[in-house]
Amino acid sequence: MPPLQAADVGISVDNAVDIAKESADMILLEKNLMVLEEGVLEGRKVFVNILKYIRMGASSNFGNMFSVLGASAWLPYLPMQPIQVLTNNLLYDFSQVPIPTDNVGSAIISKPRPWHMGEISRFIMFIGPISSIFDYTTYALVWFVFKCSNVALAAPVELAARFANPIDTDHTYAAALFSTGWFVESLMTQTLIVHVIRTNQIPFIQSRASWQLTLTTLAIMGIGAWLPCSPVTQYLGFVPLPWQFWPLLAVTLVCYVGLTQIIKAWMLRKHWI
Repeated sequence: MPPLQAADVGISVDNAVDIAKESADMILLEKNLMVLEEGVLEGRKVFVNILKYIRMGASSNFGNMFSVLGASAWLPYLPMQPIQVLTNNLLYDFSQVPIPTDNVGSAIISKPRPWHMGEISRFIMFIGPISSIFDYTTYALVWFVFKCSNVALAAPVELAARFANPIDTDHTYAAALFSTGWFVESLMTQTLIVHVIRTNQIPFIQSRASWQLTLTTLAIMGIGAWLPCSPVTQYLGFVPLPWQFWPLLAVTLVCYVGLTQIIKAWMLRKHWI
């Protein structure tokens, strides 16, 4: 079949003659060209969801790099223990598993979206450092408000035995309180912000994530809040956080989502993403 061989994409149906099926690049199981349209739209949805994950992962890692560098240069102890970093990454990665199920707006898939490395780079450069801003505000919060600047900070009575003879400054109550506060803030901000990055619209209002992504977001944020007072807390190096930390964390989350949405909307107006 010369026409099928000459075409960019030769299409046949499953009940066509053998030579036509052998010459075709694609064989339709139904006599309906709308199948092609559905396939194209599904392909665009997959591409958009892949782009969400790349944007999320790259910008988050870029921001975390600045946060770790600053904390390591400033603190007299480790900002987060290795086991805590691994736990944070494990929980965060689990929260991103349902991204392939996420809803994609019809406007986004109405036309092809070619791969532009420049868009990814701009997204990383502008969105990534926003997380560092709120990491540093959390540093300041636990450093000044909760007195983690004092390496010899006395532990509460119920934790006094645990920190009676610290091995070094990385195992004092102040270090544990600092790393716990940053762990919770880092996990919650990273998990929540995907709902802003996933859409060009206003999150939670104009566009809502799939129920699977919403469920894992709530689950991981709940685990993040539970871990500091869980039975495994001492094995992970956590300590219970003061009750005053939680309303301040809520303000941090709201401000983080708001600022990210503002920067994202500005970049959209500039046609940078």
